[in-house]
Amino acid sequence: MKKQPNQNQHETKIVATLGPSSNSEEKIGQLIEAGANVFRLNFSHGDAQGHIDTAALIRKVAAQQNQYVAILADLQGPKIRIGKLPDGKVTLENGASVAIDITPDFVAKDASVIGCDFKSLPQQVKGGDVLLLDDGYIQLTVESVKGSITHCSVLVGGVLKSNKGINKLGGGLSAPSLTQKDLNDIKHAAKTGADFLAVSFVSSAQDMNEAREYAKQAGFNPGLIAKIERAELANDLALLDDVINASDGVMVARGDLAVEIGDAALVGMQKHIIHRARLLGRFVITATQMMESMITQPSPTRAEVMDVANAVLDGSDAVMLSAESAAGDFPVEAVKAMANICNGAETQRFIDRRALQDMEITSSEEAIASYAIQTANSLPGVKCIVALTETGNTTLLMSRFNTDFPIYAFSAHQSSLQRVAIYRWVHPISCDKNHLKNNSQEAIALLKDKGLVVSGDRIIITHGDVGSPSGGTNNLRIAVVE
Repeated sequence: MKKQPNQNQHETKIVATLGPSSNSEEKIGQLIEAGANVFRLNFSHGDAQGHIDTAALIRKVAAQQNQYVAILADLQGPKIRIGKLPDGKVTLENGASVAIDITPDFVAKDASVIGCDFKSLPQQVKGGDVLLLDDGYIQLTVESVKGSITHCSVLVGGVLKSNKGINKLGGGLSAPSLTQKDLNDIKHAAKTGADFLAVSFVSSAQDMNEAREYAKQAGFNPGLIAKIERAELANDLALLDDVINASDGVMVARGDLAVEIGDAALVGMQKHIIHRARLLGRFVITATQMMESMITQPSPTRAEVMDVANAVLDGSDAVMLSAESAAGDFPVEAVKAMANICNGAETQRFIDRRALQDMEITSSEEAIASYAIQTANSLPGVKCIVALTETGNTTLLMSRFNTDFPIYAFSAHQSSLQRVAIYRWVHPISCDKNHLKNNSQEAIALLKDKGLVVSGDRIIITHGDVGSPSGGTNNLRIAVVE
């Protein structure tokens, strides 16, 4: 059974970043109607109270529309930036000499010397290194390092604006993943009630463990997302696996990652990260510049259509809009376009998918998830899979496999319903707690009332025993709708 296109039902989820173009009750409602499943609060911009107010507005609008959407709080991390420039920008000419000064509060007077907020820069670069400014649009070759000054020549020039980022080609500029601002923002994110917390510039599993501990101290238990954007992880696949295992999900943060490893290497690395995340039982978001032209244009380019479609075919749980929905002229149109692309791509099976035989069964929950998908894929007449779940984890495990069937997560817990909104193929449905106690007939009746099944359809149902603890899914049955 091949999925048929349906403009109102995309299985790959859409993350929409909120900002000046979309941060209103009206726009949030329109974005949900257009297909947004997750809203991203970017802590690189705005203030704490603004994010708290926005989160409350998201919850209000979602409740009005009877929808479950997730909130993702995205920490800024140790973004290494240049300082302020005269009139906000300077022009760097090819072949010109330019020095980088790390003196605190240094203010540039012209293009010959620019400031930088990264005190360790002179210790982490050497002659011959290439520094990439403003996502690589401007490139400098390091000539020498003397004290606090790094002397460079302009390899690729252009107009450089204040506060743009600096990377080193091949990676190697390392700063602690969690800054003091991030630690404060974790406390602020706790007040938003965010479902997910994204950690920027992760370099090790320890970064994720520390973030989890800080969140715990703030009384906060979000799903943790590791943003993969450092060359160190791309160059050490065992280290990458460690980071994935320490996280609940990962984000292919293609902006800084591409700057560090190069655009050509990004293609294969994106596919590898998605594949490993799925194989290791984690969800994965593909992000950055997916529909960049829609910041100023009402429709995407064909190249952008193919980019989003390939991320879907690779097995991404979610695809993300950044400036397109936060600051662009067409935020609602961007979500609609992305939903339509997801829909079209989902008529095909994944190119890179987790094979059932690759699964290492370590728990009854994993076994039930595996058997549910195998049964659904092979038994004629199956319409959907129903998981009666406390935490939603069984539906995550199911969604790691390739299937053409929707997975309905029945839960009595608001937090679980919001969290599963990011998993591919999974759709949250609120139910009374009694439905979770093996009372599958009432769940079937609810599906029938919603028009999701009809008499004669087969349904795969998973649940735990009465009184079993959370994460105790250990039953599978096949039911026929009466």
